[in-house]
Amino acid sequence: MSGFTPSLEQLIEQFARLPSVGRKSAQRLAFHILSMTDEEAEKFTSTILNARKSIHRCEICCNLTDGDVCSVCSSASRDKSTICVVEDPRDVIAIERTHEYNGVYHVLHGAISPMNDINPEDICIKELLLRLSDDTVKEVIMATNPTVEGEATAMYISRLIKPLGVNVSRLAYG
Repeated sequence: MSGFTPSLEQLIEQFARLPSVGRKSAQRLAFHILSMTDEEAEKFTSTILNARKSIHRCEICCNLTDGDVCSVCSSASRDKSTICVVEDPRDVIAIERTHEYNGVYHVLHGAISPMNDINPEDICIKELLLRLSDDTVKEVIMATNPTVEGEATAMYISRLIKPLGVNVSRLAYG
């Protein structure tokens, strides 16, 4: 028995379901929500709901956006002949912070992982291959994570791309 009311216990459980949020952090978040004014709590709730309704995948690169096309894909100053393939939208943000890359991206939204029942058709590979159907793209940089799943995904995609005559390289790490 936790000593919390059922409603508070449910709120704590929901916060604890978030990544990297343990039980104590979930309790702190729940009590913070309860200390908000009704107006603050309603604004918080509506912000979450609005984000869930308006944010979706870019129709070109599959990154998250609230428009039809993300800011990177719509930029005229980006080099559209180079695509950097990443697993997650957060990877785009990390690379953009370096201010070193001027190409465009493709977000897979995962990595192939048979152990976790994630197959090639479960991630955005076919969208990438569709982007390579014209002669615009000259190079694809595989920037998947240096894990077994990331390496397997990079190798699988590389094998699909090589026959298309597009140069495939791997992001260095170490």
